[in-house]
Amino acid sequence: MKNQKRNFCGRTRREFLWQTGGGFGAAALSSMLSHDGFLSAADSVGDANPLAAKLPHFAPKAKSVIFLFMYGGPSHIDTFDYKPKMVGMDGKSVDVKTFGRGGRKTGGRIVEPRWEFSQYGQCGKYVSTLFPHVAKHVDDIAFLHSMTADSPIHGSAMLMMNSGKILSGSPALGSWATYGLGSVNENLPGYVVMLDPKAGPISGAKNWSSGYMPATYAGTVFRTKGAPILNLDRPDGMTEAVQRELIDSIQQANHRHLEPRSDNDDLASRIASYELAFKMQSAAPEAVDLSTEDERTLSMYGIDHEETNDFGTRCLIARRLVDRGVRFVQLYSGGAHNDDNWDAHGDLELNHNRHAGRTDLPIAALLTDLKQRGMLDETLVVWGGEFGRQPTAEYAKGSGRDHNSFGFTMWMAGGGIKGGVSFGTTDELGSAAVENPLHVKNMHATVLHQLGLDPNHLSYFYGGLDQKLVGVEHVEPIHDIIV
Repeated sequence: MKNQKRNFCGRTRREFLWQTGGGFGAAALSSMLSHDGFLSAADSVGDANPLAAKLPHFAPKAKSVIFLFMYGGPSHIDTFDYKPKMVGMDGKSVDVKTFGRGGRKTGGRIVEPRWEFSQYGQCGKYVSTLFPHVAKHVDDIAFLHSMTADSPIHGSAMLMMNSGKILSGSPALGSWATYGLGSVNENLPGYVVMLDPKAGPISGAKNWSSGYMPATYAGTVFRTKGAPILNLDRPDGMTEAVQRELIDSIQQANHRHLEPRSDNDDLASRIASYELAFKMQSAAPEAVDLSTEDERTLSMYGIDHEETNDFGTRCLIARRLVDRGVRFVQLYSGGAHNDDNWDAHGDLELNHNRHAGRTDLPIAALLTDLKQRGMLDETLVVWGGEFGRQPTAEYAKGSGRDHNSFGFTMWMAGGGIKGGVSFGTTDELGSAAVENPLHVKNMHATVLHQLGLDPNHLSYFYGGLDQKLVGVEHVEPIHDIIV
């Protein structure tokens, strides 16, 4: 620019063309470039409220997502991936390649499944006695038996399952959903996270972070006891009228400085966050207030039993949230470390009996409740952990299994997903995916696709690139499980 010839009253030719007609030529050019996919959606002028409802790329099958995250890594071969050839092999040594927290191994001692399997539903799906209630819903479920991930270590595997990357700093799946579609409820967050009472998962808030996106798209942690959201109450001495007047003055002052530039995303996000906090002061407590639910519903979710009370309460709140227009809800089963989550390194029976016992009935109730209310068709339910577990024992004694990212099971239900379907397989020991292997990115692509978003075109401009949840290479949804 320094050496470029200047004319037209001291302006360069580029500046003259850009400003001709009051800038309408520039607006037209920006529009054409945007339609051609040259400019990211983050570069275009949007609503002042970043959570305003937005049109999907195409007609969606699902409006909301409930992700039931079994933190720690449930054993696929002890739950939904039936391996009859392992029966009778307990204690036998086999040559099988494994890779977990204990490193790479080429052999080990078989730990055969500790629970019996039976067939359920019209599809005849085999499910273990760990999940007798969920088993009654197999005709509504698509099981993904050939999932793979890039890491067998909790921290990085959790980040991958949530954000598609093994390193922190990228937006979570829920952030992408709310970024792409906004929220139809202006009084509640678009993305809600409910943690296990034991503690949050490893890496903490990085798992529901908005990464390089504005903080508005980050997950909001809801609690089931006490105030649902911390630090939401008004400061002492501030009335609602005074707070409303303060928000209005901030909006008016900042609106005068807002220009159609993506530089102002964070400013608009802060204004929207303050406005949302004001609205949530009444909406959030109502959403988690179960006093309006009848006794039959509370009992169905297991809220009247100590073992299932917590997860049942959170599943019921999840249903209430999506019913109120919340876009993405994530529930964690398990927290902290060791047997406080599904990480069964020592005693497999003790660990999985505990966590399945706490979640089986509530999950089945959630599916039943959504279906009875006509909500399952538009609510996508996802179940799974960050990886599975190995067919061999981790130690010389005991039934504990190490991590397995080579092949594991997840499942989906509702939201335009075929029921009574099993897709992909692992080998006869469940050590690795062998037929139709799937990556975490395929699962993410499927979730976005069901929400009406093209996973290969939904992008956010950051660091000089159009960033995508599924990465730079084209990723297909799992078409075989989509209605």
